Amino acid sequence: MPVPIEELLAFVVDKNASDLHLGVGRVPFIRVDGDLAPTDFPVVDEDAMERYCKDLLTPKREYLLEERNEIDIAYQYRERARFRVNIFRQRGNLAAALRLVPDKILSFEELNLPLILEEISLERRGIVIITGTTGSGKSTTLASMTEYVNNRRPVHIITIEDPIEFVHYDKEAIINQRELGVDTNTFLDALRGAMREDPDIIMVGEMRDRETVTATFQAALTGHLVLTTLHTLDVVQTINRIIDFYPDVMQKQARMMLSETIHSIISMRLLPMVGGGRVPAMEIMKSTGRIREYIVDQEKTDMIKNAIEEGTAEGMITFDQYLLGMYRRGLITYETAIQAASSPHDFKLLEQKETDFSERILHRVEQFERVPGASKMGEGL
Repeated sequence: MPVPIEELLAFVVDKNASDLHLGVGRVPFIRVDGDLAPTDFPVVDEDAMERYCKDLLTPKREYLLEERNEIDIAYQYRERARFRVNIFRQRGNLAAALRLVPDKILSFEELNLPLILEEISLERRGIVIITGTTGSGKSTTLASMTEYVNNRRPVHIITIEDPIEFVHYDKEAIINQRELGVDTNTFLDALRGAMREDPDIIMVGEMRDRETVTATFQAALTGHLVLTTLHTLDVVQTINRIIDFYPDVMQKQARMMLSETIHSIISMRLLPMVGGGRVPAMEIMKSTGRIREYIVDQEKTDMIKNAIEEGTAEGMITFDQYLLGMYRRGLITYETAIQAASSPHDFKLLEQKETDFSERILHRVEQFERVPGASKMGEGL
């Protein structure tokens, strides 16, 4: 008899792992603090893998897996935890990757996120994009921002997710969460429907194609705040990726629409923290006249990094600036900062300058007008 799937899930929770990997012909693997490691459980055979998938899926989703050869779902493990599950085929056999979704939606302070996210979360209109690689904390940050609003504003929030990861409950806001394949067929259908559902804020799990991007533009242009994510490494790459969704003949118009609707882009990387665990590093861009000009003019788009570097007064910061602040505060080592820097050479030059730069970052982060009841960020940069 194979090890029951619930025993594996309990092991993940007990070890505070972020991921569980299952595949035929190997033992289950878990990821802890970013590192993948084998477990002492037996090798998974074909029958065990089939059993695991059957335990995780409803009959309808089993049929969809048979049709599509892959499926994304959310799975609730008793009252202990929730998992985002991707089941797929490789070399003819089933395999699965399960991501542990924290049962509690953590605050900005608990996630070591900067206070400026409070200000961005409370905006009334525009597009806010959280970017980063898989596992960089995009979904967790998006959920924390949504919950921050939920605790403070009497608004209607609609989320469109694939699948639903963090479950939100009505507090000051009312929240309707829609899952692809269960509550709606596509992001586009749900976005179009949302416009008739009296939303104040729309959270779109991911901008995946041109149609979804265009619908996101339209939602922002009609006065809504749209929160979404994209799998990109930094701000400039994010802008280029959005424009590249469009054919050449439409890119000028896309640049105009993006410049008119974008509010902020927040790019994330998770780094090993001194003393254990991981801490996020960020690059933050906010829309200004200069930024909008650089988005519209293709020849100037690469200059956005310079505008961010010089835009600390507006709350902007580059990865290298953020890393320097983290290093000077003892959150990460010098080696970690160098490895994560967008330009190790530029980082070294920045680090050698005799400046109170890190203090100015802290001052900027802490000077925003606080909302009553807001949590203290403490060491979150």
